[in-house]
Amino acid sequence: MSEHTCFHCGDDCSKTVIKFDQKTFCCNGCKTVFEIFSTHDLSCYYDLQSAPGAIPEEIQGKYDYLDTPDIAEKLIEFKDGNTQIITLYIPHMHCSSCIWILENLHKLQPAITASQVNFPKKTVRITFNSDRVSLKALVVLLNSIGYEPYISLDDYTTGKTQINRSLIYKLGIAGFAFGNVMFLSFPEYFEVSEYWLEQYKHVFRWLMFTFSLPVVFYAAQDYFISAYKGVRSKILNIDIPIALGILVLFLRSTTEIIFDWGTGFFDSLTGLVFFLLLGKFFQQKTYSFLSFERDYKSYFPIAVTRIAIAKHKKERKEENIQVYDIKKGDRLLIRNGELIPVDAILIEGDAQIDYSFVTGESESVTKQSGDTLFAGGRQLYGAIEIEVLKSVEQSYLTQLWSNDVFNKDKTASFTNLTDTISKYFTITILCIAVLATSFWLFVDSSKAAQVFTAVLIIACPCALALARPFALGNILRIFGKTKFYLKNADVIERLAKVDTMIFDKTGTITTTITNEVTYEGMQLTPEEESLLKNTLRASNHPLSRTLYDILAEQDILTLDEYHEHIGKGIEGKLEEDTIKIGSANFVGQNINSEIKDTTVHISTNEQYKGHYVFHNQYRKGVKKVFDQLSEDYKLAILSGDNEGEKEYLKKLLPKNTSLLFDQKPDDKLNYIKSLQQHNQNVIMVGDGLNDAGALAQSDVGIAVSENVNVFSPACDAILDASKFDTISVYLNLSKKAIAIIKSSFVLSFLYNIIGLYFAVTGQLSPVIAAILMPLSSISIVAYVTVLTNWSGRKLISK
Repeated sequence: MSEHTCFHCGDDCSKTVIKFDQKTFCCNGCKTVFEIFSTHDLSCYYDLQSAPGAIPEEIQGKYDYLDTPDIAEKLIEFKDGNTQIITLYIPHMHCSSCIWILENLHKLQPAITASQVNFPKKTVRITFNSDRVSLKALVVLLNSIGYEPYISLDDYTTGKTQINRSLIYKLGIAGFAFGNVMFLSFPEYFEVSEYWLEQYKHVFRWLMFTFSLPVVFYAAQDYFISAYKGVRSKILNIDIPIALGILVLFLRSTTEIIFDWGTGFFDSLTGLVFFLLLGKFFQQKTYSFLSFERDYKSYFPIAVTRIAIAKHKKERKEENIQVYDIKKGDRLLIRNGELIPVDAILIEGDAQIDYSFVTGESESVTKQSGDTLFAGGRQLYGAIEIEVLKSVEQSYLTQLWSNDVFNKDKTASFTNLTDTISKYFTITILCIAVLATSFWLFVDSSKAAQVFTAVLIIACPCALALARPFALGNILRIFGKTKFYLKNADVIERLAKVDTMIFDKTGTITTTITNEVTYEGMQLTPEEESLLKNTLRASNHPLSRTLYDILAEQDILTLDEYHEHIGKGIEGKLEEDTIKIGSANFVGQNINSEIKDTTVHISTNEQYKGHYVFHNQYRKGVKKVFDQLSEDYKLAILSGDNEGEKEYLKKLLPKNTSLLFDQKPDDKLNYIKSLQQHNQNVIMVGDGLNDAGALAQSDVGIAVSENVNVFSPACDAILDASKFDTISVYLNLSKKAIAIIKSSFVLSFLYNIIGLYFAVTGQLSPVIAAILMPLSSISIVAYVTVLTNWSGRKLISK
């Protein structure tokens, strides 16, 4: 850093020089920020990038409006007690150091519990304690460290997002300059030697130079910035060879016209930038379309129970609806363990809400009738009824599901294909360019600059960078269209690497819709039947839902107590009567070895009454699915039920299928962990309820959704139960997608090898290279899109 350059923001401070800690600052604001960082052990911020901060502006009184409760209410997306969450748009966010400091805000302000950056959208989602820091103080803090948020109440009230039109402006300028430079180059192309060319050729050349200036210093600035940041971070990113190619073209062309050596390559330069930006625009538009179509097809196939109340308020009808059909004013039933999909008011029941999916805090909160409940909370105690305040926002649930908090363990050791290859690509190209240029300096120095330029241009890694996002984006669209919903594109790569598959039994390979249920035991009194029905009403377990549906209608009563013991059963209390529903051991009964089917036992007031026998109906195509999977995967069934159907499953499933019964949730998790310790990649397929731990532990967790709200951030994918028989097709398509990406890499490398041959031998002019490069990118995108669509035709036709 120069002694006249501000250590924090990098601006010239020759007029006002403030010395502190042997460093130079341009103002007290930058000095204060440095002091804050130093005091909170954040001075390594400056190791990421020299002078990364923006100069803090005068902010006295600027954010006073945030102290107005009505205005703050519009900005806050979550508020429960003293915990609030807000998402702010940060225009100054531009690099790795920005991400680092914004995700370490808790070190600057202890009242901030978490901050998560979404770099593509330039937003930061901040969770903070409103009793210890106000919204205004939070925004002032961001401003003081150089990250002033852009706040527009119109955007928050109308739901509009910030549209970045800079790419369109840059594309327009590059296209305008390219067209004019080509026009001015026509006399040189056709070697016109008349008087007017000799008279005006210098004017034409300097006009071309003038047109190239905004192209290089504005339209192409993102490539220079990205390359510079990569060098500063000691990372050879894929923009370095592009930036070098542009810079070499500009310097060489400028040198030629200054010394009257020739007309230069301004046509190649402006054409290169134009086609690069055109390819980026094409990628942006196409990928946005794919993402939109994926979201539009109902990203979450979860449902919720809506309560329809007749005019006399005596007749109540419960119906399952998709979450996107929820409307303001609807009355919803949220059972134990279910996710609250919308902001609502608690109408009836005892609410114990776990907001850990939203805030990261594991401590639950108690709510009473009339309190506001926010989307993303999970009910932990019985059933409650709520009235909807807002319709569901798919984008919010997507954000909740994709929260990195629930994915860190799986992504920590995962490196995708592009990252694996690209880190070797740049250094290889740079070595080839240097070696080829060195060779021509000795053989024919007049060709050296042309060779260096052509190598950097023709070896542009755009095609390499585009192949994976377009291929996997299209696969995500196909999967979503056929009711298989993935958290992100990385899940596809993990699916392709799996070698072991674990299945839960009840609610996963069996269906709870067509079960035949019989009762054996003592007759239940009307009071006991009512207590049984109302206790089952609060549970979301597949067997509970089946039993609830077949029992006679009863008056809906609010239980005094309700507890669900995962893997064992449920118990409820109303006044003096108690009931237990679950396994034989749970209700205090010795297991009858003669009973081979799945059973649910009942005891009231500590007296055993009897049991319901479920004659399980297995899903359509179970045998075929397991037969297909057994050819490529190790298979296992982990069930919490008894061994009643073990012999039947041995006959139904392939011989190499492992069968384990009486498995508690911890047993399933530990079993998967033991497989992973032996270097096996595991898929866990469960119902998303009792299998949350196993789903989270597995390399890929798939929750099978029937007609209940079983969404859990622990899973990586949600499969509609009607598509269970196509699991093998999804897995095969994942493998084909990776094969397509690899083949596109091969094509890209072949293109580069052929192009490099002509470039290194001095036979390739930069203008031809500038045209061929974006065409190769577009052809790669077309290649992977066509092949993934063709591979997915079988799935779509089903």
